[in-house]
Amino acid sequence: MDETFVRLFCPDCRKTWERKPADLPAHSAEFECDGCAAEGRTAEFTRTDHDLAVLKQFR
Repeated sequence: MDETFVRLFCPDCRKTWERKPADLPAHSAEFECDGCAAEGRTAEFTRTDHDLAVLKQFR
């Protein structure tokens, strides 16, 4: 079985990483970068529109 991941990107430190949608807050909730502690809505950290759609589908 394939696992679904959301690709993330921090606009401040430019770190990229992946997380399972269930491990992320909702797209409109506050989120913190794993690398530099920058904060914003989770949607602001999704790499692409597809990643945002996946997050919305599962959260």
